Amino acid sequence: MFTLRFDMRAPASGAPSTELYAAAIDICAWAETRGAVAAVLSEHHGTADGHLPSPLLLASAIAARTQTLTIMLAAVVLPFWDPVRLAEDISVLDLISNGRVAYAFGLGHRAEEYEHFGVDIRARGRLADEKLTLLLRLLRGEPVQHQGRRIQVTPACVTPGGPAIMVAGGSPAAARRAARRGLGFLAQANPPGLKDLYESLCRQHGREPGPAQFPDADAPTAVFVADDVDKAWNELGPYLLHDAVTAAAYRHGDDTVASISRAASVAQLRETPGPYRIFTVDEAVAHLQSGRSLPLLPLCGGLPPDLAWPYLEQAVAAVGHANPGGET
Repeated sequence: MFTLRFDMRAPASGAPSTELYAAAIDICAWAETRGAVAAVLSEHHGTADGHLPSPLLLASAIAARTQTLTIMLAAVVLPFWDPVRLAEDISVLDLISNGRVAYAFGLGHRAEEYEHFGVDIRARGRLADEKLTLLLRLLRGEPVQHQGRRIQVTPACVTPGGPAIMVAGGSPAAARRAARRGLGFLAQANPPGLKDLYESLCRQHGREPGPAQFPDADAPTAVFVADDVDKAWNELGPYLLHDAVTAAAYRHGDDTVASISRAASVAQLRETPGPYRIFTVDEAVAHLQSGRSLPLLPLCGGLPPDLAWPYLEQAVAAVGHANPGGET
């Protein structure tokens, strides 16, 4: 099985956004019958390469073209959103997708984006707590009294109580935010004790721990599959490097996040067995047979769709080899 991740970066060196958005939707429709278990969409704002700023809108387009594919928005930066409008958008998207869209809410980390929205970054924790509390109440579909006004989100979600929601982050504060509300935890880092803290806090609040994902430091987060790995690095390397350098620049020296590479050249990216990998089919099969999925980033760094498709087909071939005679 494999996952698809889309951030829709479109640097001048890559394909135009119009081609990339159309391709992302086509890829999801094609991949859901070939072993894809989820499409993951991220959110950033005001970037030079046009990183996806509106994940719910793209999720709606993907949902309309697919039947079974899970769509995960990770992470939606909660302090930037009005919780009432967000609850309405989530409810409509839940209806369009028949309950296939899930969410991970985070705080964001780029000061430029807080300036973009005119939000005080120093208040981000408080804002996230306040907005998440209201959002969860609204998604239950019941009338809510809030700050002297009555609010009711209609139409109600098709999913009773609202869609699956997790908290994203890599800090004790994020673990506490999830545990207090009985939500799952999507950890972007795995420092010692964080998993135990989350689980113990859940139980302190009288809840069993929710779904939780903690990154494996040795596992890749952006994979391609190729017959000729040398050729693939020559072809894909500049796009992967753009993604790596740009993502690292978002973090300003924070190396705790599993998906971050500090490589400064294609050669360094290849030599370091970090988050970006190009597997042979045999290596991909071994990875799959170890019980892990292939995390594909098919349009990485604005990769033109006509270059992306052969690598997707190789990944699907690996899924077939790893599961001969079974459903992909």
